[in-house]
Amino acid sequence: MRGNKPQTVGALAASGHEVLPVRAELRRNLMRKIQAKETLFPGIIGFEDTVIPQLENALLSGQDMILLGERGQAKSRLIRSLVSLLEEEVPFIAGCEINDNPYAPICRACRDKVAEQGENTPISWLPREQRYAEKLATPDISIADLIGEVDPIRVAEGRYLSDELTIHYGLIPRTNRGIFSINELPDLAERIQVGLFNLMEERDVQIKGYRIRLPLDVVVVASANPEDYTNRGRIITPLKDRYGALVRTHYPTTLADEITIMEQERSRFQDAEERVHVPPYMREIIAEFTSLARHSPDINQRSGVSVRVSIANYESIIANALRRALRLGERGAAPRISDLRAMVTSTVGKIEMESIEEGREGRLIEDLTKKAVLNVFGRYFNVRQFDSLVQQFEQGLTMETGEDMTSTEYVKSVARLEGISQAARRLGAGESAELVASAVEFVLEGLHLNRRLNRDRVEGGYRYKG
Repeated sequence: MRGNKPQTVGALAASGHEVLPVRAELRRNLMRKIQAKETLFPGIIGFEDTVIPQLENALLSGQDMILLGERGQAKSRLIRSLVSLLEEEVPFIAGCEINDNPYAPICRACRDKVAEQGENTPISWLPREQRYAEKLATPDISIADLIGEVDPIRVAEGRYLSDELTIHYGLIPRTNRGIFSINELPDLAERIQVGLFNLMEERDVQIKGYRIRLPLDVVVVASANPEDYTNRGRIITPLKDRYGALVRTHYPTTLADEITIMEQERSRFQDAEERVHVPPYMREIIAEFTSLARHSPDINQRSGVSVRVSIANYESIIANALRRALRLGERGAAPRISDLRAMVTSTVGKIEMESIEEGREGRLIEDLTKKAVLNVFGRYFNVRQFDSLVQQFEQGLTMETGEDMTSTEYVKSVARLEGISQAARRLGAGESAELVASAVEFVLEGLHLNRRLNRDRVEGGYRYKG
């Protein structure tokens, strides 16, 4: 493949290869993909009619941008996806630290090389993945990290401090002709923010006391949390003014999008995939729980409730179902209502309470779980269709559920529970014992939450009665 590409500046020019500025390159490839109706950002769910059009406008305008949104809104993933709009490879002067354009080198070393070797100056090809860099804004970041510093080794070799060749370039110059991302921009110290002014407006950087201007070709993208971004003083106003577009992200607006993200992002293990079958209503309960949490006055909404809550909770109930199957020696497993208690450990560390009352997190999670089950049950059933079953319980029937009960025990109970078999079929249980067990718990808990059945806590589970 190397032999098919020009390897010198002269051969590159003779081939007619066009080298575009990175903004023009992104813009051209975006336009081509839009016209071809290609999926621009695979794996990004729910932004098709909201975020992505804003992003497209910013790219077509050639603007730097800030992605503003709470945690867990795919900001970093979206920024990294911009790499797909770059060319697969671009030529640069071989050995250049800042990926100099073969037709218009900007660093002293490359200018000297071209002046000496002319059309015979060797070039290399840079893959798109190496044209992206990101930096998390942390308190220890310095101007030297981002822009550059004097290299004492080069000084020790005998060069003068005034010599441009003594510069050790920082991360931004090394991303020349690419995309540079700053994550959590408000956390960047104000003095460092000031250092970005020239890059954002004049398109160059100034390094230490050197009398040079380095006209870099870089698209600068940042992410920020709205609470920090709007907090006066966290981002200095002149820097805000230099960003061309502010793109607002959001959480999934539908349960279907939330579930799609859960399925896409959860950890997968082959043994669990073969053994654990998750009913659709259990996925809906997980997504509904997160949706309720995002509107709960007891949870700090400024910090947000991440999609990671849904993903982690989904993983937790699958793990709990698998653990039960292993313990009871069952081949198959399906998450049940009793497995929802496992969500406490995967939720409590991801939400911030408005109140710091001791033990409040567990009670809040339990309350939200009940509301989620109630809402999902109402989408599947009318509680009146179980009148005959409720009457059985009022006449003295009881039913125990719990983690220690095998799926076979639930299947045996179906024969004496009026209407349960029809409900299980509607829920897609079929002949699967584990899915029948899950359906039984769902129906009984739904009736309890609709105040048609009483429920007592017993060791390892619950007892439902009239």
